[in-house]
Amino acid sequence: MKLQVLLTACLVTFLAAGHACVNVEVKKEEIAKSKATVEEKPVLQGGAGGIVEASTEKIAKNKAAVEEKATVEGIKPPASDAITRREAQAVDRAGIEPLDDAIICLARTIYWEARSSGVAVMEAVASVVMNRLGHEGFPSTVCAIVKQGQEQHACQFSWWCSGRPDSAQDEKSYATAKEIARKALNRELKDPTGGALYFRGKGPSPEWAKEFVKTATIGDMEFYKPSGGKAK
Repeated sequence: MKLQVLLTACLVTFLAAGHACVNVEVKKEEIAKSKATVEEKPVLQGGAGGIVEASTEKIAKNKAAVEEKATVEGIKPPASDAITRREAQAVDRAGIEPLDDAIICLARTIYWEARSSGVAVMEAVASVVMNRLGHEGFPSTVCAIVKQGQEQHACQFSWWCSGRPDSAQDEKSYATAKEIARKALNRELKDPTGGALYFRGKGPSPEWAKEFVKTATIGDMEFYKPSGGKAK
């Protein structure tokens, strides 16, 4: 019934004013197409945003490699190579990427070793990793430092051999860890540990501590370096 009324109205309009009814329907179709195009734009922009995000992450990782190498070689790279806050936060947003670049390896270590101990301890842990980088007796990349000892089942950083998933689940804490990692790699982070190469949780001194010098106590962590300066 409703369709018959619409067709009748259209026919009357057509007889009275030529193609007016047809023109109205054409305009409605054009409006519908225009609306669909507008509704598609956010999807397209979202796709472009993803491309930009991926590019930013790649830039961050490349810069991290430059900073890492410069630390090992004892040189200062150009200011343009410094990792920005935005670049660092674009890296590993979901916290599940493989540990194959300096930012992720350092950020995950900071996260797992000290996320519940506060920013001061997180910065101290980052400093220990950076103190090892380029130091005689330690590997020449952040990831190799973090994974050292795995073959002997005696990891230098316990979280790496814990058997638990390595992904970072706390988004806020991981964002903080990535920001600290960025500053550490840029060498913008002041070392609060006094050049420490090792750390442990507070408690009775283990036997090995006799061969080390305690350099700092920060939060619930104690920091050490070998009395002779060489890695042990």
